[in-house]
Amino acid sequence: MIESMEKRRTIRSYTNKQIDDAVLLDLLKIACRASNTGNMQLYSIIITKDAEQKKKLAPTHFNQPQVMNAPVILTFCVDVNRYQKWCKINKTEAGTDNLMFFTNAAIDTTIVTQTFCTAAEEQGLGICYLGTTLYNSSQIADILECPKGVIPLCTISVGYPAEEVGQQLRLPFKAIIHDEKYTDFSDEQIKEIYKETDEDESNKEFVKINNKKNLAEVFSQIRYAKKDSEFFSNEFLNSLKARGLLF
Repeated sequence: MIESMEKRRTIRSYTNKQIDDAVLLDLLKIACRASNTGNMQLYSIIITKDAEQKKKLAPTHFNQPQVMNAPVILTFCVDVNRYQKWCKINKTEAGTDNLMFFTNAAIDTTIVTQTFCTAAEEQGLGICYLGTTLYNSSQIADILECPKGVIPLCTISVGYPAEEVGQQLRLPFKAIIHDEKYTDFSDEQIKEIYKETDEDESNKEFVKINNKKNLAEVFSQIRYAKKDSEFFSNEFLNSLKARGLLF
């Protein structure tokens, strides 16, 4: 498992081979053994295999091709609905409509998602996170008929890899790990940390195509522009309130 984790790659293209139901369910059972807050397991997982249902989901994920060509799409949802009902039938108030409860549920959901991915890759499957889920969580929730208290947080495509792909660059280890206390970086250290990323040929081409001076400009002005982040922040916040996850 350590070797497969070291060699992991994001897979966006899949063969036509279907994932056996028993294999998929076993992997999901393994994932649900993941650590979580208070053993409440504040998440639910929705399996999508039907082509028509994928067509409905595709626009909410900006029509990324892996939504349609993957045999399985998994949507991992924050879920306090189940917990709320348990509390209600036991005549006690759940108290879930606050930031702390949502944060705990979001952490639980993220952990179970990554645990599934690790187990799936160990079995020879490939996965791709779809970062678009947070942008259109309310629309996805409607398509998947999620009740109040449930909202999509993470989506992954899953299937057998159709091709060999290279690993994505990662920041050097020294950029991430701090001994005993956080050590802040000087400008020169930051330049060194991002040197390989900035000098990568594919990233240079990305900068050129977008007519920017450097990769930081591409990220901050195009890929993750402040105005877009603020817009989707408001959309997501409104969705959380509408679904009873925040007061």
